[in-house]
Amino acid sequence: MDFRTLPNGPITLSNVTVPACLLSREGDLIRTDISIADGRIGPAQALAVDMQGAMVLPAFVDMHTHLDKGHIWDRAPNPDGTFAGALDTVRADSTAHWTAEDLHARIGFSLRSAYAHGTRAIRTHLDSIPPQDDISWPVFREIQADWAGRITLQAACLIGCDKWTDDSGPFGHTADLVAATPGGVLGMVTYPMADLRDRLRGFFRQAAARGLDADFHVDETMDQGVETLRDIAEIAQETGFDGRIVVGHCCSLSTQDEARARDTLDLVAKAGIDVVSLPMCNLYLQDRAPKGTVRTPRFRGITLVHEMRARGIRVCFASDNTRDPFYAYGDMDMLEVMRETTRIGHLDHSRTDWAGAFSVTPAAICGFEPPDLSEGAPADLVICKARSWTELFARPQADRIVLRNGRQIDRTLPDYADLDDLMRT
Repeated sequence: MDFRTLPNGPITLSNVTVPACLLSREGDLIRTDISIADGRIGPAQALAVDMQGAMVLPAFVDMHTHLDKGHIWDRAPNPDGTFAGALDTVRADSTAHWTAEDLHARIGFSLRSAYAHGTRAIRTHLDSIPPQDDISWPVFREIQADWAGRITLQAACLIGCDKWTDDSGPFGHTADLVAATPGGVLGMVTYPMADLRDRLRGFFRQAAARGLDADFHVDETMDQGVETLRDIAEIAQETGFDGRIVVGHCCSLSTQDEARARDTLDLVAKAGIDVVSLPMCNLYLQDRAPKGTVRTPRFRGITLVHEMRARGIRVCFASDNTRDPFYAYGDMDMLEVMRETTRIGHLDHSRTDWAGAFSVTPAAICGFEPPDLSEGAPADLVICKARSWTELFARPQADRIVLRNGRQIDRTLPDYADLDDLMRT
């Protein structure tokens, strides 16, 4: 239940706590008033409600998810918690079960959760190895239309770089499906291959020819010798690709020699590449011992977010996987991502502008309408009964208020039992 019910209509939320960076002001947290009229933030209103310091954030942007994989755990659990176990399990489940009906139900479940938690925009990756591409992309376009006005959706195709082909091969068709989809993004997973740089050149040509941005899964491993991030940065500059480029994960940076990692980051900054870090999923998979081995993980996989920000690289954080073999947990809750990332990445005692990495920055990277707390912006807000960061992150904020277009929404979460019929194999 929400911690209070707000009146409908024009209102001033007085005495609220807001991260100063979200108001383009210096400092950390500040006290202020936020007024709402006609679904937007506006001038002061006669009806004022003392919020007693409650924290107000703009609605979240979750820019790296896998909606097509979500919630398959009950029929396809990871046998040992490893990355290899996740890959094999997902491949088998997609071949056996990923029909249009199955995708509609599971993606819809995830979106209902995200909406209730306060997310307004999502980018998902869609597994696109044929024939799955001809199933998933039409389904995504239907869901995109169904959710218009509630959650703005983008999608990036997902294939391994070994599956890439030029336009004469299967990936040419996949790229056309992406281009025919509003908000479509060309995506690929990179790992070491003898001809990777040639494949990247071809990939960038395809994206440029279709006017598409690029979004890569990169170096999701603790192997310090895996450095495909350098290849992407160098080929992006060589080709002059002028679309947006996002790289996700970049875990191997965390185990590399400091000088080498910093040199790679200099290349990334020069290429204008943006980074999305996925701390919860990486914490789950990276440095996991094989089943039956008695060993505590040493390396946790979060990429070098502080060093990136110091170089002017845009960094944000996202959910990644939800209750599937790559991550057994999660609920499409960006406040959970914010809380856990602060702990995992030591965002506290650091910069005072990390709050934007969960809303404003990913919106700018993806080209979504910017979440904003300034006058004239849509009143899409998440309000928590917390007056400080420690109060915000100490509890899950299950009683938060979510406003969309200035109105308090029903935050009832979907019941896992809704998916029971899909879990019977």
